[in-house]
Amino acid sequence: MKNEILFKCNYSNNDAKNELYSKIVEERNYIGYYNLPEQNIDEILEFADDFDDSIENIVVLGIGGSSLGAKAIYEFLRPVKSLKRKLYFFESTDPLNIASTLKELDINKSHFLIISKSGSTVETISIFKYIYAPNPDANSYTFITDRDSNLDKFAKSIGSKRLYLPSNVGGRFSVLSPVGLIPLALCGVDIKSLLSGAKDVSDSFFKKQDIYEPIMNKAHYYAKHSRCYIINCTFAYTETLKYFSEWYVQLWGESLGKKQKNAVCNTGLTPIGLIGPKDQHSFLQLIMEGKTDKTVTFIKVANFEHELYIPPITLKHLESLDILNNVPFHKLINMQSDSVLEALKDTEDIPLDEIIIDRVDENSIGSLIYYYELLTSLVGQLLGVNTYDQPGVEAGKIILKDKLTKV
Repeated sequence: MKNEILFKCNYSNNDAKNELYSKIVEERNYIGYYNLPEQNIDEILEFADDFDDSIENIVVLGIGGSSLGAKAIYEFLRPVKSLKRKLYFFESTDPLNIASTLKELDINKSHFLIISKSGSTVETISIFKYIYAPNPDANSYTFITDRDSNLDKFAKSIGSKRLYLPSNVGGRFSVLSPVGLIPLALCGVDIKSLLSGAKDVSDSFFKKQDIYEPIMNKAHYYAKHSRCYIINCTFAYTETLKYFSEWYVQLWGESLGKKQKNAVCNTGLTPIGLIGPKDQHSFLQLIMEGKTDKTVTFIKVANFEHELYIPPITLKHLESLDILNNVPFHKLINMQSDSVLEALKDTEDIPLDEIIIDRVDENSIGSLIYYYELLTSLVGQLLGVNTYDQPGVEAGKIILKDKLTKV
């Protein structure tokens, strides 16, 4: 993975960089996601290897950090991988969504993963109750939760398989923990390669190699200009990153949208995930000539593997578009990305950078996931917020539970 900064953000204050680096190294001692690339995954691999071959569908019951990461990786790989099983997600209490998803499933050939760190997530437990009531076979369910949570106790009481999250890994940073690795491994994703990609970025940063300067400069720029450039856009030029964009929006928004420590002011950078070239025909106009309050990161794939060419035919009245003849689609989509990037560079007041990932595989998405987790932590430190809590979300949960007691 390569990150090229295309705007002036060379932060030359080495003392400030060293101070930030020291804080991240210190965080590494008690924030668990930093060390997930080097975890022991033998139990997960054994669980996947011994899994019932008659099961065709893996169904995740989880929301937010319990589902978005695994979904992002699965949907990224699905177009190019022959996966062993299909992966489904129940993420909403929308009855239409629940009913339509259940119609797609053969319950007898499905295994359900109930994922809740706290063990008391309203959305997850409500959907689980709906599925479990007519299907109480304990062997149909595996529970992934904190050790000794009430959900853990329930799973033990009915004799279902239980697996545990590291206690120091928060939900939105948990994709490289059992939360994401178990459903992905059951579907045939190479989770060793996934973690290897994450480790490449981790090693590069903590050993102060290739990724160190670009990500440090970028984090300092975002924090320094957080009152001016208040919107942070990713513009991914591949449909396979559609759900990565959703994961990034939760990670960035829930981690950085906070009240600053020892201050009365609020802060945060609003995340927007765009997919090119589709969003060239919607959001690009706002970036180009709207208010200059946005930074934009372009994400490209260097090698799409599929070589699809535009046929060399002439269409009556469309002769001017013969310039498309024999152009491969993988080249066309990256030319579209380059053209938009160059057009935005000409405006001179929109901060831009470009991330190029090698190909659509586990190593690439593992690198991209860890890069954004690390960038989030760096910016959080510089903004002076607690990157790992979510008091605004918890407030809504408390009100909901109070309403439910009155129904």
